[in-house]
Amino acid sequence: MVRTLSGIQPSGAFHIGNYFGMIAQLIKAQQSEDVFAFIANYHAMTSVLDGARLADQTREAAIAFLSLGIDPSRSTFWLQSSVPEVLELYWILSQHAPIGLLERAHSYKDKVAKGLSPSHGLFSYPVLMAADILLFDADAVPVGKDQIQHVEIARDIAIKFNNAIGGELLRLPDFRVEDDVAVVPGIDGAKMSKSYGNTIEIFTDRKTLEKRIKQIVTAPIPLEAPKQWENDAVYRLCALFLDENGKAALQRRYEKGGEGHGHFKAYLTELIWEYFAAARARSEELKRDPSKVDKALAIGAEKARAIAKAKMARIRSAVGII
Repeated sequence: MVRTLSGIQPSGAFHIGNYFGMIAQLIKAQQSEDVFAFIANYHAMTSVLDGARLADQTREAAIAFLSLGIDPSRSTFWLQSSVPEVLELYWILSQHAPIGLLERAHSYKDKVAKGLSPSHGLFSYPVLMAADILLFDADAVPVGKDQIQHVEIARDIAIKFNNAIGGELLRLPDFRVEDDVAVVPGIDGAKMSKSYGNTIEIFTDRKTLEKRIKQIVTAPIPLEAPKQWENDAVYRLCALFLDENGKAALQRRYEKGGEGHGHFKAYLTELIWEYFAAARARSEELKRDPSKVDKALAIGAEKARAIAKAKMARIRSAVGII
């Protein structure tokens, strides 16, 4: 069975880009694949250094994952920090991660350009991500388009490690990207990202959602005039929630004229609000009974830790750690 693995940082509220870029793929994969899903709270420390805030956001992320459809009975779901073996593997892999390889990581450059401190943690982020993937022998890693390079770096490091020990101990992973959602646009039309402050959050109230969607940048076109839908951020977001017939109908509305971008923004609000209605209800239920979240994480951590320990025993032997 194909093992599919991915994680997400608890560095802020979940948004639509998180969902379509990775979470929806994991939920779908639960039906036929061995899914491993984790909350990357070690990774989050590159941007969240307040301990209380990180703890709160980690719990919120766990609730969000479960609310959106990650099923602990079908998947292995855990906190990254519950498996300390990942940090040991991170150090071992660091010996096989050339500086030049890490210097080419565009995510590091982008985040520094956006104002994040150029720390060692941020610079070596791809090595820790490689450890996350390689520790569990992942076959496929669902990611957004911006994370493809990190999976490729994991492959490069695995190849160097395998060559060094003269074996095939680390499995080479492949990235998985849904072409239709490779880049989910934010309210400014650029890639939706917490780093850019252009997100549309999933778990928010109706008034805040409406306000946020009204902020989406659109072209100033008269109400009666036909409108282009191809590169319109509102259309691209609506399309995430529509089947082919729904997309065609919306395209006709754009081309016909007589409706302004405000009409399409109102339509997008309805689509989002209805789509995530069940998830919002589930989130409120889990907040009232946090023991369900703790139980789910404990079950997943036990399974993940057992696999990690067995894998690390083989890796330790291969590199001479006694």
